[in-house]
Amino acid sequence: MNQKNNSTWIIVAFLLAAALIISTSIAVSGFKAIKGGQHFLTVKGSAKQEITSDFVVWTGSYRAQSWNLEDAYQNLKNSEREVRAYLLSQGISEESIVFSSINTYTENRILPNGAYTNEIESYHLSQDVTIESSDIEKITEVSRSATELIEKGVEFDSYQPQYFYTKLADLKIEMIKAATEDAQKRAEVLLGVTGNSPGNLIKARVGIFQITPLYSNEISDYGINDTSSLQKEITAVVSCDFEVK
Repeated sequence: MNQKNNSTWIIVAFLLAAALIISTSIAVSGFKAIKGGQHFLTVKGSAKQEITSDFVVWTGSYRAQSWNLEDAYQNLKNSEREVRAYLLSQGISEESIVFSSINTYTENRILPNGAYTNEIESYHLSQDVTIESSDIEKITEVSRSATELIEKGVEFDSYQPQYFYTKLADLKIEMIKAATEDAQKRAEVLLGVTGNSPGNLIKARVGIFQITPLYSNEISDYGINDTSSLQKEITAVVSCDFEVK
């Protein structure tokens, strides 16, 4: 009987020791996870900079129509000559002027009851002219005055110029650096209150760039690339994880 009792106590002691080892292991693992979660700080940094566009793209459109296709085409070619001559007179170089292909659609005759027929009543032809240039001032002025072509019998529409910044790729790198430095400064302020300081940068995530007109508060999850304004503002955001020392 004593031998049986001893065996039972041995088994019980073994199970208690095993349980203690397992629970200790779980406690240590949990402590590491908690400690790891508290050992870094996530901070967002941002940087803004004003930029001036250095490239412009402008498009105008003209059209002609007639019940006869050949007449409509001839009228459009006459308008093309007028447009070309006007742009050259404004100091635009020949190689900067690009004419698109001709767009054609027909207008069918409509019966008094509102039903469409297969009979073509008129042909409508249109064509675009586009200028790309670094001479922003000149092209902007042309975009405003090109409607003078209407006085020459040209049905002309002038569209809003699109303004671009050609050094954007290099600027974005500089903005990422500035936003990261801003994140580090914020981390120093936040951790300084507790007597700690930011250590190594563990991870960084670059956000979407926002290129907006000056003094605009507009933002988008997909990013904004404004082309309507000559003067713009670019904003970069970087989310950084710093070690806590």
